[in-house]
Amino acid sequence: MHPMPVSRPEPGLGSAALGAEEEALVLDVLRRRELFRYYGNDPQHPPRMAAELEKEAVALFGTRFALAVTSGTAALEVALAAAGIGPGDEVIVPAWSWISCFTSVVRCGARPVLAEVDASLCIDAGEIARLQTRQTRAVLVVHYQGAAADMDRIMEESASRNLLVIEDGAEAPGATHRGRRLGSIGDIGIYSFQHNKPMTAGEGGLIVTRHPHLYERAVRMHDLGQYRALHARVCPPAWSSFAGGQYRMSELTAAVALAQLRKLDRIRDHCRALKARIAPRIGALPHLQLRPLSDPAGDFGFELYFYAETAAAAAELRRRLDARGVWCQQRTGTYPHYRRDYVISGMAAHPSLSPFRELSPWPAPGYRPEDFPRTEDLTSRFVALPLGWHYTKADADHIAASVEAAHAELFGA
Repeated sequence: MHPMPVSRPEPGLGSAALGAEEEALVLDVLRRRELFRYYGNDPQHPPRMAAELEKEAVALFGTRFALAVTSGTAALEVALAAAGIGPGDEVIVPAWSWISCFTSVVRCGARPVLAEVDASLCIDAGEIARLQTRQTRAVLVVHYQGAAADMDRIMEESASRNLLVIEDGAEAPGATHRGRRLGSIGDIGIYSFQHNKPMTAGEGGLIVTRHPHLYERAVRMHDLGQYRALHARVCPPAWSSFAGGQYRMSELTAAVALAQLRKLDRIRDHCRALKARIAPRIGALPHLQLRPLSDPAGDFGFELYFYAETAAAAAELRRRLDARGVWCQQRTGTYPHYRRDYVISGMAAHPSLSPFRELSPWPAPGYRPEDFPRTEDLTSRFVALPLGWHYTKADADHIAASVEAAHAELFGA
C-alpha cells in the first residue's frame, strides 16, 4: 500500500513571494494618485514606476533598452511588429509552446511555421535549415519552463540565413545560457508577469533589446504610434510615426513588477538549490532520463523534468507520485499547437486575415500530429515536478525519495 499523502505546499513562484515590498510600492502609487505612467499631478516629476522598472531591467538583463507592456502576449505582438513581421512573412515557432507563440504571429498577418522540439523541449536548432523558405523572416525561440534552448546553434543557424531571433523568455527570466541572461542573446526578447510566472504582477510584460530601431518601433507600436519625451531621452527618434496599438503598462502593475524584479534572482537561487537536491537522485535511476539541457547550470530550476521509456511508464509513475503527495504533471499549461482548436480551424478574426487561407485541404502538412513524431513521442513520456518558493529542503528530499520509491515499485530495486 502507498503511504498516506503528505500535505505539501502548492508550486508557486513570484505569486508565492508577494509581500511587503510589493505593498510598499503599490501604496506609493496610490498615495501619489498617479496611475498612468506618462503624466500625473506634477509635470516636472512624472510618475516613476514603469520608468524605474525599465531602468532596472536594463541593468539586470544586460540589454540597452527595455519597454514595459500589458502582458507577455502583448510583448510578443509588439516585438514582432517592431521587427517588421507582417503579411507574406513566415516565423519558425516550436510546435510545443504556449498559445501566444502561435497566435501573435497570426495577428501580425504572418504565418507561423511549426518546428519539432528536441529532448530539451525547446526548438531543435536543426529545424531552422529544414523549414526556411524565401518567406522566412525570424525564429521564435521559447526557453521552455525556465531552461535555455541551444542558443549557440540557434544563433549560428539564424545568422547564416539572415534571420532575426526573437527570444520568448516568459518562463525564463533570471535563467542564463553560458553566463548570458536569456532574452538578451537574440535580436529582441520578451518576459511575462502573468500570475504563474517566476516574476508576476498578475499580468504584464517586458521587451528587451540592444537595437535602437527595434526599441523605437516597439515604443511606437505599444503607444498608438507615439514617441514621448521620456523615450526620446533614452533613444533619439529616427522613425516616422505609424498606426500602433495600445499596450501601455499602468503604474500599479509596474509597482508590483518592479518589486518582483528585485527579488527574481532570490527566487531562482532557491529553486536551483531545491533542484540540486533532487536531480542527482533521479539521474541515478535506470530507465529514467533527466531532461537534457544545453546549459544545465543556467536553468532557473522551478520545474524538473525526466523521461520514462514509454508513455505508459510515465503515466504510472505520475499516478504513484500523486499518491505520495507529489505534484507531478504531463501537461503544464502547454500543448502541441497542432492539437489546439485555433490551429485545427485555421481561422483568424476575419477570414481574409488567416495566413492559412490559401492552404487546402486544411490542416495542411506541417500542421498535423503525424508531421511531428518526435514532439509527439517526447511529450508523451515526460514527468514534470514543479518546485516553488515555499518548498523546503525537506520537500525536495520527499520528492526525490518518492521518485525512488515509485521507481522501485515499477521497475524493481
